[in-house]
Amino acid sequence: MGGFHSVPEDQRYRELADKTGFSLEQIGCLHNRFKQLSHNEDTLRRDDFSKIPDLACNPIQAEIIEAFFDKRNFQSHGVGTVEEIGFEEFLTIMAYFRPPSLNMSEEQREELRRIKLRFLFNMHDTDNDGTITLEEYRHVVEELLSRSGALGRETAKGIADAAMLEVASISMGHMEPDEFYEGITFEQFLKILKGIEIESRMHIRFLNVDTTVLCK
Repeated sequence: MGGFHSVPEDQRYRELADKTGFSLEQIGCLHNRFKQLSHNEDTLRRDDFSKIPDLACNPIQAEIIEAFFDKRNFQSHGVGTVEEIGFEEFLTIMAYFRPPSLNMSEEQREELRRIKLRFLFNMHDTDNDGTITLEEYRHVVEELLSRSGALGRETAKGIADAAMLEVASISMGHMEPDEFYEGITFEQFLKILKGIEIESRMHIRFLNVDTTVLCK
């Protein structure tokens, strides 16, 4: 795993900055949080995350924790999961929750959006079969809408329910909510969420680290 023993001025820190988009200061901040979580060990395990109060209140706590150990999120063509991660893997996953930089080009923003949506898709494609269920899709939409702050939970839930049925009707014709559906592919997922701004809504907070205002 990506063990880490150097200081911010080290070349490795700079390589991680280039890879993740975090500044050297932000990486130093996250390294301190990593050490807090791991109790100064070189790796983190699932149990280390399950004890975080901020995550305990998150409705998708299990999916977020599992994302840190999913090989698809930090290895090219990765399959399966790992039991523990080092700082580099931790930093790689945290980068998915970074808001886009203000000076990004339209092309860069679109690529970032695709990367974030792939990460979000993987979180719900737990069996790695390339599809997510309608119920999982409804859950994704509800979470994204409710995080905007402009909609209450019930309103977001109603919109998500309608979105779920719309997807089903487009793909399968008229369907009821409890009817069987094979699932949504990633390309369908991209098209379905085209009108929802997700780049700045994907963020997490724990140990006083908020990825929207990291180390400010």
